[in-house]
Amino acid sequence: MRALIIISDRMNAIEKNQDPPRPVVRILCGPTGVGKSSVALECAERLGAHIVSLDAMKVYRGMDIGTAKPSPAELARVPHHCLSFLDVNESGSMGLFIERAESVIRSLCLKGIPVVCDGGSIMYVKGLVEGFFDAPGRDKTLRAQYRAAADADGVESLHTRLASVDPVSATRIGPRDYKRIERALEVFDLTGRPISEQQTQWGAQRTDFDIRLVGLRRDRAVLYERINARTPVMLDAGWIEECRRLLERNDLSREARMAHGYRAVFAYLNGDLSEEAMIESIRLDTRHYARRQLSWFSKFPGLRWVDASETESIESLADRVLAEWSAMGS
Repeated sequence: MRALIIISDRMNAIEKNQDPPRPVVRILCGPTGVGKSSVALECAERLGAHIVSLDAMKVYRGMDIGTAKPSPAELARVPHHCLSFLDVNESGSMGLFIERAESVIRSLCLKGIPVVCDGGSIMYVKGLVEGFFDAPGRDKTLRAQYRAAADADGVESLHTRLASVDPVSATRIGPRDYKRIERALEVFDLTGRPISEQQTQWGAQRTDFDIRLVGLRRDRAVLYERINARTPVMLDAGWIEECRRLLERNDLSREARMAHGYRAVFAYLNGDLSEEAMIESIRLDTRHYARRQLSWFSKFPGLRWVDASETESIESLADRVLAEWSAMGS
C-alpha cells in the first residue's frame, strides 16, 4: 500500500510540474460591417465561452455607438473582455493591448473557460496571431518633431527619411501612412535599430497559443451596401450626440480624434462638413477600411474563410465557423 501511495504522489508531482496546455484561441476576423460580432456571439454562447474583443477603438470609454460596441443585452448573454479600459485622452498601443488580451486569455484558459476573439483591427489581430516584440514606449518629444516635420514638408518627407534608415519598412509602409511611419521612425530613433530587424516574428503563427483563425466575408458589393445602410442607423442611435460630448472634453487623444467615422462627425460638428457630406465621408472611409482589412487578412497564415450569403442566418454561419475551428484542432 505504501508503495502505491509513493507512486501516486510522484505521478501527482509530475502532473503538477507539466506545462499547462496551450490556450486554444478561436478568432473570428473580417472586415467592418460583415456581421462577425453577431456570429461570434452565437458561437461563444454555444461554447460557453467568453469573448475577447480585438478592436483598437472599442478600448475607449464613451466611444460606443460609432465603434458598434455590444449592447447591454449582448453583454448579458456572453461576458466580454478588452472593452472600455482606456479614457479617450489616453493613447493606446498594440503592445499594451496584446499584453492585456494575452493575460485575459491565459487566465480564462486556466479556469477552463473557452475563448472566442472577435477581431477587426488588423494589427491587433496580427499581434495576437503572430506575437509582438518588446518595443520601446512612445516618446512625446519625438512625436512632436515628426508632426511638425509632416505639417511643414508633408508626410512624404518622413517616408523619405524612413527609406534611408529602414528601407525594408519603407517598402511595406505607404508614403502617406503617417501612423506607421511615425512608429517606425520612433523605434529607430529610440533603439538605433530598424523596426524591421526587431519585428522578426511577422509571417508565422505563434506556437505558445493554439491559434484557430477564421475569417468571415461577403460579396464586396453586398458588404458595401451593408456599410452604407448602417451609417444612418448609427447616426439615428445618437452617434452625433456621443461625438458632441467627446468634443466638449477638449482633450481627445490623436487616436480617438482620427477613429474611422468619428473624424467626419467631428468635422460636421465643427462646421467643416454638411450633414450630407458627413454621411458620405463616413461611408467612403468605412468602405476603404473594409477593403484594406480584406487585403490584410487574406495574407494571414492559416486563415480559413467562410463566405456568407445575404440570406444565410446567423445560426447557420455559426455552424460553419464552429466546424472550421473544430477541424483545425483535429
